[in-house]
Amino acid sequence: MKKRKLGNNGLEVSSIGFGCMGLNYAYSHTLEKNEAISLIQAAVEYGVTLFDTAEMYGPFTYEELVGEALKPYRKDVVIATKFGIKVQNGKQVQDSHPDQIRKSIEGSLKRLKTDVIDLYYQHRVDPQVPIEEVAGAIKDLINEGKIKHWGLSEPGIQTIRRAHAVQPLAAVQSEYSLWWRRPEGELIPTLEELGIALVPFSPLGKGFLTGSISKDAKFDITDFRSIVPRFTPEALDANQALVDLLQEVAVSKNATAAQIALAWLLAQKPWIVPIPGTTKLHRLIENIGSAVIELTPGEQNNINETLAKIKVEGERYPEELEKRTGL
Repeated sequence: MKKRKLGNNGLEVSSIGFGCMGLNYAYSHTLEKNEAISLIQAAVEYGVTLFDTAEMYGPFTYEELVGEALKPYRKDVVIATKFGIKVQNGKQVQDSHPDQIRKSIEGSLKRLKTDVIDLYYQHRVDPQVPIEEVAGAIKDLINEGKIKHWGLSEPGIQTIRRAHAVQPLAAVQSEYSLWWRRPEGELIPTLEELGIALVPFSPLGKGFLTGSISKDAKFDITDFRSIVPRFTPEALDANQALVDLLQEVAVSKNATAAQIALAWLLAQKPWIVPIPGTTKLHRLIENIGSAVIELTPGEQNNINETLAKIKVEGERYPEELEKRTGL
Protein backbone atom coordinates (compact mmCIF):
# COMPACT_ATOMS: atom_id res chain seq x y z
CA MET A 1 0.00 0.00 0.00
CA LYS A 2 1.32 3.42 -0.95
CA LYS A 3 1.61 6.04 1.80
CA ARG A 4 0.56 9.68 2.06
CA LYS A 5 1.23 12.47 4.56
CA LEU A 6 -1.44 14.18 6.63
CA GLY A 7 -0.26 17.70 7.42
CA ASN A 8 3.27 18.97 7.87
CA ASN A 9 4.24 17.16 11.06
CA GLY A 10 5.08 13.74 9.70
CA LEU A 11 1.82 11.82 10.11
CA GLU A 12 2.06 9.12 7.42
CA VAL A 13 -0.84 6.81 6.56
CA SER A 14 -1.95 4.40 3.86
CA SER A 15 -3.34 6.15 0.79
CA ILE A 16 -6.69 4.46 1.43
CA GLY A 17 -8.05 4.46 4.97
CA PHE A 18 -10.97 2.62 6.55
CA GLY A 19 -14.11 4.42 7.72
CA CYS A 20 -15.49 2.30 10.54
CA MET A 21 -18.87 4.01 11.06
CA GLY A 22 -20.92 1.65 8.93
CA LEU A 23 -19.75 -1.60 10.49
CA ASN A 24 -22.73 -1.73 12.83
CA TYR A 25 -24.13 1.80 12.86
CA ALA A 26 -26.06 4.10 10.47
CA TYR A 27 -26.75 1.54 7.72
CA SER A 28 -29.18 -1.35 7.49
CA HIS A 29 -26.54 -4.01 6.77
CA THR A 30 -24.34 -4.33 9.84
CA LEU A 31 -21.94 -6.86 11.33
CA GLU A 32 -21.77 -8.73 14.57
CA LYS A 33 -18.87 -7.72 16.79
CA ASN A 34 -16.58 -10.62 15.90
CA GLU A 35 -17.26 -10.16 12.18
CA ALA A 36 -16.45 -6.46 12.43
CA ILE A 37 -13.22 -7.14 14.30
CA SER A 38 -12.19 -9.69 11.68
CA LEU A 39 -12.82 -7.20 8.88
CA ILE A 40 -10.80 -4.45 10.57
CA GLN A 41 -7.93 -6.86 11.14
CA ALA A 42 -8.13 -7.98 7.51
CA ALA A 43 -7.75 -4.34 6.49
CA VAL A 44 -4.53 -4.14 8.50
CA GLU A 45 -3.21 -7.27 6.84
CA TYR A 46 -3.95 -5.74 3.43
CA GLY A 47 -1.95 -2.64 4.28
CA VAL A 48 -4.49 -0.15 5.63
CA THR A 49 -3.05 1.93 8.47
CA LEU A 50 -5.65 4.72 8.98
CA PHE A 51 -8.81 3.78 10.88
CA ASP A 52 -11.54 6.33 11.54
CA THR A 53 -14.14 6.18 14.29
CA ALA A 54 -15.90 8.55 16.72
CA GLU A 55 -17.06 8.82 20.29
CA MET A 56 -20.71 9.19 19.23
CA TYR A 57 -20.84 6.12 16.98
CA GLY A 58 -22.92 3.75 19.02
CA PRO A 59 -22.45 5.91 21.05
CA PHE A 60 -19.19 4.63 22.53
CA THR A 61 -19.42 1.04 21.31
CA TYR A 62 -17.53 1.73 18.10
CA GLU A 63 -14.42 2.92 19.88
CA GLU A 64 -14.49 -0.23 21.99
CA LEU A 65 -14.77 -2.37 18.86
CA VAL A 66 -11.96 -0.55 17.04
CA GLY A 67 -9.76 -0.60 20.13
CA GLU A 68 -10.16 -4.35 20.55
CA ALA A 69 -9.56 -5.04 16.86
CA LEU A 70 -6.44 -2.90 16.60
CA LYS A 71 -4.82 -3.69 19.93
CA PRO A 72 -2.52 -6.38 18.43
CA TYR A 73 -1.41 -3.91 15.73
CA ARG A 74 -1.38 -0.69 17.74
CA LYS A 75 2.18 0.39 16.92
CA ASP A 76 1.55 -0.07 13.19
CA VAL A 77 -1.69 1.86 12.76
CA VAL A 78 -3.09 5.38 13.05
CA ILE A 79 -6.34 5.70 14.99
CA ALA A 80 -8.53 8.71 14.34
CA THR A 81 -11.52 9.46 16.52
CA LYS A 82 -13.77 12.45 17.18
CA PHE A 83 -15.21 14.53 20.00
CA GLY A 84 -17.84 17.23 20.22
CA ILE A 85 -21.18 15.44 19.72
CA LYS A 86 -23.06 13.68 22.49
CA VAL A 87 -26.50 12.13 22.64
CA GLN A 88 -29.04 13.62 25.04
CA ASN A 89 -32.66 12.42 25.17
CA GLY A 90 -32.14 10.61 21.89
CA LYS A 91 -30.84 13.69 20.07
CA GLN A 92 -27.36 14.69 18.99
CA VAL A 93 -26.06 17.73 20.88
CA GLN A 94 -22.85 19.57 20.10
CA ASP A 95 -20.54 20.26 23.05
CA SER A 96 -16.92 21.27 22.60
CA HIS A 97 -16.36 23.10 25.87
CA PRO A 98 -12.81 22.41 27.13
CA ASP A 99 -14.02 20.46 30.17
CA GLN A 100 -16.12 18.23 27.91
CA ILE A 101 -13.16 17.68 25.58
CA ARG A 102 -11.15 16.43 28.54
CA LYS A 103 -13.92 14.03 29.52
CA SER A 104 -14.14 12.83 25.94
CA ILE A 105 -10.42 12.18 25.50
CA GLU A 106 -10.22 10.17 28.71
CA GLY A 107 -13.16 8.04 27.63
CA SER A 108 -11.77 7.53 24.14
CA LEU A 109 -8.33 6.54 25.40
CA LYS A 110 -9.90 3.92 27.64
CA ARG A 111 -12.25 2.51 25.02
CA LEU A 112 -9.59 2.46 22.31
CA LYS A 113 -7.16 0.69 24.67
CA THR A 114 -4.37 3.15 23.99
CA ASP A 115 -2.44 5.87 25.76
CA VAL A 116 -2.49 8.34 22.88
CA ILE A 117 -4.87 9.29 20.05
CA ASP A 118 -3.04 9.71 16.75
CA LEU A 119 -5.60 12.04 15.16
CA TYR A 120 -8.37 13.74 17.13
CA TYR A 121 -11.13 15.54 15.21
CA GLN A 122 -13.75 17.98 16.36
CA HIS A 123 -16.76 16.14 14.94
CA ARG A 124 -18.70 19.29 14.11
CA VAL A 125 -17.92 22.91 14.91
CA ASP A 126 -19.72 24.06 18.07
CA PRO A 127 -21.17 27.54 17.49
CA GLN A 128 -21.31 28.07 21.27
CA VAL A 129 -17.56 27.67 21.81
CA PRO A 130 -14.97 29.85 20.04
CA ILE A 131 -12.68 27.66 17.97
CA GLU A 132 -9.69 29.29 19.67
CA GLU A 133 -10.84 27.77 22.98
CA VAL A 134 -11.18 24.37 21.35
CA ALA A 135 -7.74 24.63 19.73
CA GLY A 136 -6.24 25.77 23.04
CA ALA A 137 -7.67 22.74 24.85
CA ILE A 138 -6.30 20.47 22.12
CA LYS A 139 -2.90 22.16 22.35
CA ASP A 140 -2.80 21.38 26.06
CA LEU A 141 -3.69 17.72 25.41
CA ILE A 142 -0.97 17.48 22.76
CA ASN A 143 1.55 18.91 25.22
CA GLU A 144 0.38 16.32 27.76
CA GLY A 145 1.01 13.53 25.25
CA LYS A 146 -2.60 12.40 24.97
CA ILE A 147 -3.00 13.49 21.35
CA LYS A 148 -0.46 13.51 18.52
CA HIS A 149 -2.37 15.45 15.84
CA TRP A 150 -5.75 17.07 15.44
CA GLY A 151 -8.30 17.98 12.82
CA LEU A 152 -11.76 19.36 12.09
CA SER A 153 -14.75 17.76 10.41
CA GLU A 154 -16.87 19.77 7.95
CA PRO A 155 -15.73 23.22 9.15
CA GLY A 156 -15.94 26.56 7.40
CA ILE A 157 -12.87 28.22 5.88
CA GLN A 158 -12.47 30.94 8.51
CA THR A 159 -12.80 28.38 11.30
CA ILE A 160 -9.96 26.40 9.73
CA ARG A 161 -7.74 29.48 9.60
CA ARG A 162 -8.49 30.50 13.18
CA ALA A 163 -7.96 26.99 14.55
CA HIS A 164 -4.76 26.46 12.58
CA ALA A 165 -3.30 29.70 13.93
CA VAL A 166 -3.59 28.38 17.51
CA GLN A 167 -2.60 24.74 16.93
CA PRO A 168 -1.69 23.54 13.41
CA LEU A 169 -4.18 21.11 11.92
CA ALA A 170 -3.05 17.86 10.32
CA ALA A 171 -6.30 17.14 8.48
CA VAL A 172 -9.78 18.31 7.69
CA GLN A 173 -12.46 15.71 7.15
CA SER A 174 -15.18 16.50 4.65
CA GLU A 175 -17.51 14.72 2.32
CA TYR A 176 -15.91 14.77 -1.12
CA SER A 177 -16.59 12.56 -4.11
CA LEU A 178 -17.59 12.64 -7.74
CA TRP A 179 -21.13 13.54 -6.68
CA TRP A 180 -20.21 16.08 -3.97
CA ARG A 181 -17.57 18.47 -5.28
CA ARG A 182 -18.21 21.60 -3.24
CA PRO A 183 -14.81 21.29 -1.48
CA GLU A 184 -13.14 22.22 -4.77
CA GLY A 185 -14.45 25.78 -4.44
CA GLU A 186 -12.76 27.14 -1.32
CA LEU A 187 -11.82 24.23 0.91
CA ILE A 188 -9.16 22.48 -1.15
CA PRO A 189 -7.30 25.71 -2.11
CA THR A 190 -7.29 26.75 1.56
CA LEU A 191 -5.95 23.39 2.72
CA GLU A 192 -3.25 23.49 0.06
CA GLU A 193 -2.20 26.97 1.18
CA LEU A 194 -1.99 25.93 4.84
CA GLY A 195 -0.46 22.48 4.38
CA ILE A 196 -3.46 20.59 5.76
CA ALA A 197 -4.57 17.23 4.37
CA LEU A 198 -8.09 16.35 3.26
CA VAL A 199 -9.70 13.11 4.44
CA PRO A 200 -12.87 12.56 2.40
CA PHE A 201 -15.64 10.55 4.02
CA SER A 202 -18.39 9.00 1.88
CA PRO A 203 -15.96 8.90 -1.07
CA LEU A 204 -18.26 6.38 -2.75
CA GLY A 205 -21.40 8.45 -2.26
CA LYS A 206 -22.70 6.28 0.60
CA GLY A 207 -22.52 3.31 -1.74
CA PHE A 208 -24.16 4.86 -4.79
CA LEU A 209 -20.96 5.22 -6.80
CA THR A 210 -20.29 1.48 -6.58
CA GLY A 211 -23.15 0.91 -9.02
CA SER A 212 -24.91 -1.43 -6.62
CA ILE A 213 -27.88 0.84 -5.79
CA SER A 214 -30.72 1.09 -8.30
CA LYS A 215 -33.64 3.50 -8.42
CA ASP A 216 -35.79 0.77 -6.87
CA ALA A 217 -33.61 0.48 -3.77
CA LYS A 218 -35.45 0.46 -0.45
CA PHE A 219 -33.80 1.60 2.78
CA ASP A 220 -34.80 0.48 6.24
CA ILE A 221 -35.73 3.26 8.68
CA THR A 222 -32.54 2.42 10.61
CA ASP A 223 -30.51 3.24 7.49
CA PHE A 224 -29.29 6.85 7.38
CA ARG A 225 -29.91 6.96 3.63
CA SER A 226 -33.66 6.67 4.23
CA ILE A 227 -33.72 10.39 5.19
CA VAL A 228 -31.22 11.62 2.59
CA PRO A 229 -32.85 13.50 -0.33
CA ARG A 230 -30.24 12.19 -2.74
CA PHE A 231 -31.51 8.65 -2.17
CA THR A 232 -35.12 9.15 -3.18
CA PRO A 233 -36.13 6.98 -6.18
CA GLU A 234 -36.32 10.07 -8.39
CA ALA A 235 -32.83 11.25 -7.46
CA LEU A 236 -31.33 7.78 -7.79
CA ASP A 237 -32.80 7.47 -11.26
CA ALA A 238 -31.57 10.91 -12.34
CA ASN A 239 -28.09 10.33 -10.96
CA GLN A 240 -27.58 7.02 -12.73
CA ALA A 241 -25.71 8.91 -15.46
CA LEU A 242 -22.85 9.37 -13.01
CA VAL A 243 -22.57 5.64 -12.40
CA ASP A 244 -22.76 5.00 -16.14
CA LEU A 245 -19.75 7.28 -16.61
CA LEU A 246 -17.75 5.44 -13.93
CA GLN A 247 -18.60 2.06 -15.38
CA GLU A 248 -17.56 3.18 -18.85
CA VAL A 249 -14.16 4.31 -17.58
CA ALA A 250 -13.84 1.18 -15.44
CA VAL A 251 -14.13 -1.10 -18.45
CA SER A 252 -11.25 0.70 -20.17
CA LYS A 253 -9.08 0.36 -17.03
CA ASN A 254 -10.04 -3.24 -16.16
CA ALA A 255 -11.39 -1.92 -12.88
CA THR A 256 -14.71 -1.34 -11.10
CA ALA A 257 -16.81 1.80 -10.80
CA ALA A 258 -15.87 2.10 -7.12
CA GLN A 259 -12.17 1.85 -7.92
CA ILE A 260 -12.42 4.60 -10.53
CA ALA A 261 -14.29 6.84 -8.07
CA LEU A 262 -11.53 6.38 -5.48
CA ALA A 263 -8.72 6.65 -8.02
CA TRP A 264 -10.22 9.95 -9.20
CA LEU A 265 -10.08 11.28 -5.64
CA LEU A 266 -6.48 10.15 -5.17
CA ALA A 267 -5.52 11.87 -8.42
CA GLN A 268 -6.81 15.27 -7.29
CA LYS A 269 -4.06 15.97 -4.73
CA PRO A 270 -1.23 13.91 -3.18
CA TRP A 271 -2.49 14.81 0.30
CA ILE A 272 -6.02 13.47 -0.10
CA VAL A 273 -6.73 10.22 1.79
CA PRO A 274 -10.25 8.82 1.35
CA ILE A 275 -11.76 6.60 4.04
CA PRO A 276 -14.33 4.32 2.39
CA GLY A 277 -16.22 1.99 4.67
CA THR A 278 -17.65 -1.45 4.01
CA THR A 279 -19.02 -4.53 5.74
CA LYS A 280 -17.77 -6.92 3.06
CA LEU A 281 -14.29 -8.37 2.60
CA HIS A 282 -14.50 -8.36 -1.19
CA ARG A 283 -15.42 -4.66 -1.15
CA LEU A 284 -12.52 -3.94 1.19
CA ILE A 285 -10.13 -5.63 -1.23
CA GLU A 286 -11.75 -3.77 -4.12
CA ASN A 287 -11.32 -0.40 -2.38
CA ILE A 288 -7.69 -1.09 -1.55
CA GLY A 289 -7.08 -2.00 -5.19
CA SER A 290 -7.91 1.55 -6.24
CA ALA A 291 -4.59 2.72 -4.80
CA VAL A 292 -2.67 1.23 -7.74
CA ILE A 293 -4.94 2.62 -10.46
CA GLU A 294 -3.50 5.71 -12.09
CA LEU A 295 -5.67 7.94 -14.21
CA THR A 296 -3.80 9.84 -16.90
CA PRO A 297 -4.33 13.61 -17.20
CA GLY A 298 -6.33 12.89 -20.35
CA GLU A 299 -8.57 10.41 -18.56
CA GLN A 300 -9.11 12.85 -15.71
CA ASN A 301 -10.01 15.61 -18.17
CA ASN A 302 -12.47 13.34 -19.95
CA ILE A 303 -14.13 12.42 -16.66
CA ASN A 304 -14.32 16.05 -15.56
CA GLU A 305 -15.71 17.22 -18.90
CA THR A 306 -18.42 14.58 -18.78
CA LEU A 307 -19.16 15.37 -15.13
CA ALA A 308 -19.73 19.01 -16.05
CA LYS A 309 -22.67 17.89 -18.20
CA ILE A 310 -24.30 15.85 -15.42
CA LYS A 311 -26.54 17.63 -12.92
CA VAL A 312 -26.58 15.71 -9.66
CA GLU A 313 -30.07 15.69 -8.18
CA GLY A 314 -30.95 15.84 -4.49
CA GLU A 315 -29.31 17.37 -1.43
CA ARG A 316 -26.67 15.33 0.37
CA TYR A 317 -28.19 15.92 3.84
CA PRO A 318 -31.56 16.78 5.30
CA GLU A 319 -31.66 20.52 6.04
CA GLU A 320 -31.17 20.19 9.81
CA LEU A 321 -27.95 18.23 9.37
CA GLU A 322 -26.57 20.49 6.66
CA LYS A 323 -26.92 23.42 9.09
CA ARG A 324 -24.18 21.89 11.25
CA THR A 325 -21.59 22.06 8.47
CA GLY A 326 -19.42 24.86 7.13
CA LEU A 327 -19.43 26.85 10.40
